Amino acid sequence: MVRIGGRRGGQTGGTRVLPFARGFTLIELLVVLSIIALLLSLAVPKYIHSVDVAKEAVLNENLHLVRETIDKFYGDKGRYPESLEELVNEKYLRALPYDPITGSANSWTIIPPESPDARGKVYDIKSSATGSTLNGRPFADL
Repeated sequence: MVRIGGRRGGQTGGTRVLPFARGFTLIELLVVLSIIALLLSLAVPKYIHSVDVAKEAVLNENLHLVRETIDKFYGDKGRYPESLEELVNEKYLRALPYDPITGSANSWTIIPPESPDARGKVYDIKSSATGSTLNGRPFADL
C-alpha cells in the first residue's frame, strides 16, 4: 500500500492510505510475458522470411543492372570491360554493386567471354554465395 503524507490546508496531519494502489503479482507478469513470447514466436519467422526475400530481390536487381551496364559498355566501346572497376571509372556505374547474400561488393564471380577473339575480361557476373534461393535455385545460377 502507498502512503501519502504531507501538509493539507496548512495543517500537518497523519498519512492517508490509498486502497486502490497496488503492484502486479508474479502471476500477472508471467501471463503478460507468455503472451508477448507467443506473439514474437509468430512474428519473428515471418520477419526473417521477408528479409531473405528482400535480399534475393536486391541480388536479382543488382545482377540485372550490371549485366545491362556491361552490354551498354560493349555497345559503346566495342569490347568488354577489363574489370568491374572499369565500369565505375568510366562512369557507367556510380559504385560497385553490393551482393546482399555475401555482404560484399567485391565477391562477384566474373565470367569471361567465351569467344577467343573478344576483347575484355568481364562478359557476365554471378554471385559467389553458397546455398540456394528460397525456390531451391543455387545463387551461382542467377
